Amino acid sequence: MREPRFVFLAGVGDSEPNHWQRRWYRAIPGALWVEHDDWECISRDRWIQELDAALPTSTTRSFIVGHSLGCLLAAEWLRERPAAAVAGAFLVAPPDVRGPHFPQTVVGFRPVDEASPLPCPTLVVASTTDHYATIEHARTAAAQWGAEMVDVGDRGHINLASGLGDWGEGQALMRGFMRSLQPACACPFGRA
Repeated sequence: MREPRFVFLAGVGDSEPNHWQRRWYRAIPGALWVEHDDWECISRDRWIQELDAALPTSTTRSFIVGHSLGCLLAAEWLRERPAAAVAGAFLVAPPDVRGPHFPQTVVGFRPVDEASPLPCPTLVVASTTDHYATIEHARTAAAQWGAEMVDVGDRGHINLASGLGDWGEGQALMRGFMRSLQPACACPFGRA
């Protein structure tokens, strides 16, 4: 069976060139970065349409790597397309739509307490010092999505400001998660 295609979903403002998510995208051959017409004034429905348009029409399995609002996009998209060929989802720092720092320019995304289990294996990675969501919110998201969760401690929003570089810890988490999938998937970061 062919290995899945990596599909990267960024959050508000897109991920900067040195963000771990962009670094991973550049390092994985054949990966797909989902672009949006508007990265600031965001409509859930428009982002769903843009994700649909970006994905290939083939039956190639995808592996989603989402950060921040990209996590909520993945959850909303998977909820509406439960038969999509997705091997797994690696969701980092899901924000709280009811939180005090959630951008007012983002509309249509449901709070995680209204979510349902995702149709693919999912790993949520969260920080104890994320100003977009508490660690309790991340635990709720993981529970609602039927996902495993890893608390990586004091890492802020797990973004460029967190100073993670290539984020080796995240690569190790993704490697272990991919090995647990049925059928297991090879991680592009090797065995290190």
